[in-house]
Amino acid sequence: MPKAAYYLTRPERRTTPVVFASPHSGRDYQWSFLRRTRLNEHSVRSSEDAFVDELFDCAPRYGAPFLKAAAPRAYVDLNRARDELDPALIEGARKTGHNPRVASGLGVIPRVVANGKAIYSGKITMAEAQRRIDTYWAPYHETLRAQLDQAHVMFGQAILIDCHSMPHEAMDAVARSGVRRPEVVLGDRFGAAASERIVDRIEAAFAAAGLVVTRNTPFAGAYVTQHYGRPSNNVHAVQVEIDRALYMNERLVRPNGNFAAFKRLLDGIVADITDIGRAEERPLAAE
Repeated sequence: MPKAAYYLTRPERRTTPVVFASPHSGRDYQWSFLRRTRLNEHSVRSSEDAFVDELFDCAPRYGAPFLKAAAPRAYVDLNRARDELDPALIEGARKTGHNPRVASGLGVIPRVVANGKAIYSGKITMAEAQRRIDTYWAPYHETLRAQLDQAHVMFGQAILIDCHSMPHEAMDAVARSGVRRPEVVLGDRFGAAASERIVDRIEAAFAAAGLVVTRNTPFAGAYVTQHYGRPSNNVHAVQVEIDRALYMNERLVRPNGNFAAFKRLLDGIVADITDIGRAEERPLAAE
């Protein structure tokens, strides 16, 4: 079993309504899982947002909590609803309408990794699926909800930055000749998960650092942004997808020579993002 259900780093003093979270960077791979999968230890990591947790671990220095997964995405996907169960993988699961994520094998308990390779040779039991959900999915989301609720009480608003990475080729379809290809995709579910004012501020932070930013194409946000983003209630959720080629060797799943420099660049971006709402801080925030 992973050592924990999640890892939460709190700031010494909370000074911002912003909460950072990384649901797909978990890499506490259980030996029992690695022994059961048909994939080798390298292939099974292809779904992982490798090193995203390291890129954003500066957030507490700027007054924001940082929540990250412990269990890997190939084991349980925290960016899916707990009822997105795949009948092709889980014994006793029933098909309830058409869900493209589940149909493609990327439900809450994934059947395949990102490149479409099957994780298992057969099915797993419903009891096993529920155990993973109860042990890892539920505590992560309970903690995320608590952090957002606390931000809302302290500052009158909560802003979730849901941190992800994307394969370099993910932008091939939207890249245009003669124009720098997008390096960051902000997903707000086309305005349903966050106010335009908030997304503008987040985009400006990345753009000021020299990164090319686009919105919602091809990633508009999944369960986390859909579930938590309630801009009418001053709760905003924005998914951030960063091109992995900027900081890692995707084939080897290793940091590349630009990793340290990119991490320093992100440090400044995180500092800018945490300034959102800080001027509206309430006295309670000092307690």
